[in-house]
Amino acid sequence: MSDYTPVYPLGSGAWTSQASATTVGGQLMAVSGVGTVAPAGLTALPVVGVSAHDAASGAPLTVHPLKEVHETNAGSGGITAGNPLKSDASGLVTLWVTGTDSAAAFVGTALNTATVGNPVMWIGR
Repeated sequence: MSDYTPVYPLGSGAWTSQASATTVGGQLMAVSGVGTVAPAGLTALPVVGVSAHDAASGAPLTVHPLKEVHETNAGSGGITAGNPLKSDASGLVTLWVTGTDSAAAFVGTALNTATVGNPVMWIGR
């Protein structure tokens, strides 16, 4: 997935940041420093959006905010419609577990079901 556009934007627009690591379109992005973002890691904080395209470290990167309807690839374990979501170690969405994961790691809710590596539609928090 090299270029990425949300399914339904919900009023807030994408912004440009600088990638501080190699990025693939559709990965969850976290703040990595002043004016920089990087692919989110396992339960990363703070996840701020989804990368719009591939980018090398140091390159400009368009980021779509979380509060949109997204369609990205499901990460480890797969996803079931209605599941709460968080970032996995690769910056993909995976199951957020109540009582185990930090409330701050919650990024959204799955709108359909998908196995690992297949597209899942979800709405960001």
